[in-house]
Amino acid sequence: LKTFDLKKKFNETYLVAFWEKMMGKYIASRTRELYVKNRVLYLKIDSAPLRQELFMAKTKVIDIINKETGETTIEEVVFL
Repeated sequence: LKTFDLKKKFNETYLVAFWEKMMGKYIASRTRELYVKNRVLYLKIDSAPLRQELFMAKTKVIDIINKETGETTIEEVVFL
């Protein structure tokens, strides 16, 4: 993957596929839209209290994702 510079795209796809595993069933069930572009994670959450909670814990979310993928996959989280 590193030879053909596909590692970044693989990690982004892994993040979308395993969102529930990383963040838990409750957060995954409230997530309506999720995509990555230029190391920015875009999230659309349908629960206002959960969106606020995740906004406050933004750095923790980034740490969890980057730890799971083993490298800096996400640098910022934007809530839609």
